Formats: sequence, structure tokens, C-alpha cells
Amino acid sequence: MKPARVTLFAGHYGSGKSNIAVNYALKLAGEGYPVRLADLDIVNPYFRSKDSEAQLRAGGVEVISSEFANSNVDVPVIPAEAYAMTDDRTACFVADVGGDDQGARALGRFADKVVSEGDYEMFLVINCYRPMTRTAEDVLVMQREIEAAAKIPFTAIVNNSNLGVATTAETVLDSLPFAEECARRTGLPLKMTAVWEDIAPELAGKVQNLLSMKLSNLQIW
Repeated sequence: MKPARVTLFAGHYGSGKSNIAVNYALKLAGEGYPVRLADLDIVNPYFRSKDSEAQLRAGGVEVISSEFANSNVDVPVIPAEAYAMTDDRTACFVADVGGDDQGARALGRFADKVVSEGDYEMFLVINCYRPMTRTAEDVLVMQREIEAAAKIPFTAIVNNSNLGVATTAETVLDSLPFAEECARRTGLPLKMTAVWEDIAPELAGKVQNLLSMKLSNLQIW
């Protein structure tokens, strides 16, 4: 199935959305799609998808980020190239959206065009092992806050529940009831479960729609 032209990943800090965005962009590029990945996290300029720029470019992904990324300058700037998300429809566009509702406000300036084009996915990334999203009610509150700030409705959930390097197949399996409850409470389908590539074989056939990921150097684990 052809992917949405615009794919947005949003969630609380530490949800793993940046690592998922990197892996998803590389997956699309590996399937032959022209891909651009934009870092729209203007709240946290020190933790960036740009950290994986060499890996992304080697995989055929164009990287868009603020010139202040990975510097000691704390300036919330949207790179001009990010406007290609709505102005250039010749490539798939993947965006790493800032954590929480404050970070999502950067996305709001693109909202009208993204929604009117009607070819987007906005994924709510959840991790039941993080303190801010331990319950389905926490996730529901986060969904509402981010949607209000970004002015773009979520379309699906990505379950990225993990315990860092201590994550096992059982860790992921134990998170599935939580992810399913979040889907029920939010009204969003559970579209993917993201897992470290080393444990993906153990979960094959047990978890639907696995996204097997390499851990990039930006992952806070």
C-alpha cells in the first residue's frame, strides 16, 4: 500500500518518536520513495533527528533541520526548507514533531494545507513505561493537548513501549493490552508496534504490524 505523502510522529519526550521517524524514513527510502525528513522539534534543539544525518543521507533521505541544531544556541526556528512539506508534493515527507502540546504548535502553521491535501498520517507515539503516559487516560489527555496545539487530528497510534536496553519480547507483549486500551479510549487504530530489530524475530507472528528498528545514536535509552 502506498504510504501517505506526509507522515507526522508526535508524542511526549522520551516516547521514541525521533528514532521511529528516522527508521520510518529509511524504510520508505529503501522501498524506492523519494523522502525528506524534517525535525520540527523547536522546543528541544539539543536532541535532534539531525544526530542521525549521516545515516539518513546514506540511506537516501534528505534531512531538514534548523541551522542551530546540535549547537549551543537555544533559538526556536523552523527551517525554511520545512515548508516543502506542503509546497512540494513530489516527495514523501516525514516529520519529527516536538514533544507535548507546546512543541506541536510549530506544526500548526502547516495545518491547513496538510489537512486540505488529505494525504497525511499523524501518529501518536506511546510508551507505557514512561512516567507521563502510564495510563490510557494520560494518553487521552496528551492526544487532546497535541491536537489542539497542532490543529491536525491524529490518525493512528504507534506502540513504542520499551524499557531501553532491558527491553525483551515479553516487555513488548506485556504492553499490548495497554496499547489496545489506548486505541479504544482515543478512537484511533493501533497501526504499528515499533521494536528493536534484535527482538523482532521473537515477536513475528505474535504482534501485528511490527516496525523493526535499528537504534540510532539519538535514542535516549
